[in-house]
Amino acid sequence: MKFTIFQESRQGGRKYNQDRMGYSYSRDALLLVVADGMGGHLHGEVAAQIAVELLTDQFQKKAEPALANPVQFLVDAFQRCHEAIYHYAANHQMVEVPRTTCVACVVQDGIAYWAHVGDSRLYLLRQHRVVAQTRDHSKVRKMVENGAITEEEARTHAEKNKIYSCLGGSYPPEIDVGGKIALADGDTVLLCTDGFWGQVDDDEIMHFLSAFPVLFAIPQLLDRAELRGGKFGDNLTALAINWHEEDDRAGEDAFVSTQKLDHHTVATHVNPIDAKRSSGSITEDDIERAIAEIQAAIAKYSK
Repeated sequence: MKFTIFQESRQGGRKYNQDRMGYSYSRDALLLVVADGMGGHLHGEVAAQIAVELLTDQFQKKAEPALANPVQFLVDAFQRCHEAIYHYAANHQMVEVPRTTCVACVVQDGIAYWAHVGDSRLYLLRQHRVVAQTRDHSKVRKMVENGAITEEEARTHAEKNKIYSCLGGSYPPEIDVGGKIALADGDTVLLCTDGFWGQVDDDEIMHFLSAFPVLFAIPQLLDRAELRGGKFGDNLTALAINWHEEDDRAGEDAFVSTQKLDHHTVATHVNPIDAKRSSGSITEDDIERAIAEIQAAIAKYSK
């Protein structure tokens, strides 16, 4: 496999960032993950962190160096994340279970597979067009599809952030799977949270990612989204790859070729909770405790 990868998450106008992202790759498979946590006092952050870390943990264990069944892997891993978050809340006797959206993509044998819950999105772009896009699990999306409101009205609708499927929470997640699409040279795969796509329209996404490599396009789009979100804007996160058939990007820092990896090597990059962050009622001790609890949850569900 050969690809260029770029990821970035920004706090926006919020007091802290509850978005999480990460990726992991073996010689023959690649996993991309983005999650958007929901819940106060670190709980949404913990839910998103559990989702990203447990998904990459499962990938590291099962990509040997390829997954036996990428779609089944995603469904099983999402379900395991949901259970881990739910039991985390039960162990802490929480009245409200923390939740997180999640979108994940596996690329194996040059074929992309994906799964999602909530309104974090995946886009697959090829030659100036969107080949595939996930469908948000939101009330507003259903209203658009039923013709009750327009796409333009959906962008400013009062309930645009209400979703009906997530990891965590009190109900089983509705996990949508998609893909089994062969990637072509130059294709772009983008995973992002609603803080990103909610402030830039699909035409802008298509233009920038078709005209420029992800190393340039994603920061430009993040700048636009952050500026439009303003001082009350949401967290915003994007993780994207350009897919390559040749080694024409060799030498670039973000270019990855997995051909020389052995069967047992898996590289993983996950953005952690900032242990030095202190904001309002959240102390460094709270964060250290949350990190320890996340690791305990991962260990329990890591099989």
